[in-house]
Amino acid sequence: MSKTQSKPILNTSLPAQFRQIRLELAREPDHPEGEHGVAYTIIAPLNPDGRIDPKLWKSHRDACRVARRRSKEADQLGHLVHRPGGNWEFHYNGSANLPDESGYHFADEHFVVGEYVSVSERGKVHTYRVTSVERL
Repeated sequence: MSKTQSKPILNTSLPAQFRQIRLELAREPDHPEGEHGVAYTIIAPLNPDGRIDPKLWKSHRDACRVARRRSKEADQLGHLVHRPGGNWEFHYNGSANLPDESGYHFADEHFVVGEYVSVSERGKVHTYRVTSVERL
């Protein structure tokens, strides 16, 4: 089976609603101060109130990317996927040992700096803080 590689996306070809969103692990028992090195970078279209826009996602789904960042591991690259029923997941490219992860109620979340969102990783939910939302 051949590995497919994602084609580069030209930022100028995307609608102005596309943003680069950074999520960093918030406080939890093993990380009482949070953890800058445990993060996600997401490229997605946001509507004016900061929610992921499913209509723009649908017309530009290949551009909706995610990078799973861990300080002691290589970054895992994938796509933001909208599943039936409205769930959002991270699907990783070419990584046989990394299962898909899902955003917990991402359809209802506001991706605004300072807000908190949850991600289900290997059956455990972790809270992340939105630390940046930038235009592409």
